[in-house]
Amino acid sequence: MTDRSTDDTDTRPDGAVPSEDGWSGTWPLDRDALAVDPVVLARGLLGRVLESRTDDGVVRIRLAEVEAYRGLDDPASHCYRGRTPRNEVMWGPPGHLYVYFVYGMHFCANIVGLTDGEPGAVLLRAGEVLTGRELARRRRPTARGGGAVAKGPAVLTSLLGLDRAHNGTDLTDPDSPVRLLDVPPVPEDAVRVGPRVGVAAAKDVPWRFWIDGSPAVSTYRRHARRARPRA
Repeated sequence: MTDRSTDDTDTRPDGAVPSEDGWSGTWPLDRDALAVDPVVLARGLLGRVLESRTDDGVVRIRLAEVEAYRGLDDPASHCYRGRTPRNEVMWGPPGHLYVYFVYGMHFCANIVGLTDGEPGAVLLRAGEVLTGRELARRRRPTARGGGAVAKGPAVLTSLLGLDRAHNGTDLTDPDSPVRLLDVPPVPEDAVRVGPRVGVAAAKDVPWRFWIDGSPAVSTYRRHARRARPRA
């Protein structure tokens, strides 16, 4: 078990951690907490903080919108047709980052759940930048919100500086360049649930979760012909 005796993170009543000038630090989330069904994991990830450390600096994003994707029983999942070199990380163990390239120009990031050998992950759709707003703005100067929000999965990865090299990163390792920090999730009355973005109705289920009122949450769009980011 990770020792959290020195964890002095302050939180607001809605479970959010302080903004960047009030950050006090915390430990990565335990792997056992991520070894659950992606639908359960998705709900539990709301309000958690993803931290990325690079030579340029540190960016921390509070997760505000996520989508669950299971494996062989989810037609919208990358793992629906079986194990491939591309989706290998999604088969576990839990607590790792699954990063893939889409549209020939964007990266999307997912957090792997379930157990080793059983595929499932949660797509990180949007979040609020808590630390490193200037760096986030430099990485994507055209992003809405002036570096304060990561609105959409491709924007989120670019603000965090994530790319294919981060595929397979262990988010539970205290020394990892990308960590999932153990701060309280948001309370139930702040959570909203709905259909996943860009998934055909025949394949869809209400597995998208978001924080009510967050400026980072994506605009919902129904299925279009071309493929959309998914885990």
